[in-house]
Amino acid sequence: MEEIEQKEGFLSRMKNVFVAFMKGELLFRLHFDKYFIHIIYTFFLFWISIWLSLKVEQALTLVEDNKTILNELKIQNAQKTVKLVSLNRLTTIKSLLEKDSSKVTIPQKPAMIIRTK
Repeated sequence: MEEIEQKEGFLSRMKNVFVAFMKGELLFRLHFDKYFIHIIYTFFLFWISIWLSLKVEQALTLVEDNKTILNELKIQNAQKTVKLVSLNRLTTIKSLLEKDSSKVTIPQKPAMIIRTK
């Protein structure tokens, strides 16, 4: 007899829990309204944590993109520096040849291979 009463009591409690859940009153029946501020605060902390994680990920992506752009610019700078140095050397050689009044001049065409037998 006691078992039947326990089963009926359990079923009625489960029914009450289900009805409270469907009405949206479950947390109030469990007296969670005392901890409402704490629940809101915890939600706010989780939201801030997720937001900061996304911002850090975004910043790291931007840093990686800027590193690739910087490497490309370094390569272009090195190429332009080499070209500038070669032009500087060419003019230096030309001025030295003119200073010594030499008949040798800067070549107008690229060098050709002369084959001898």
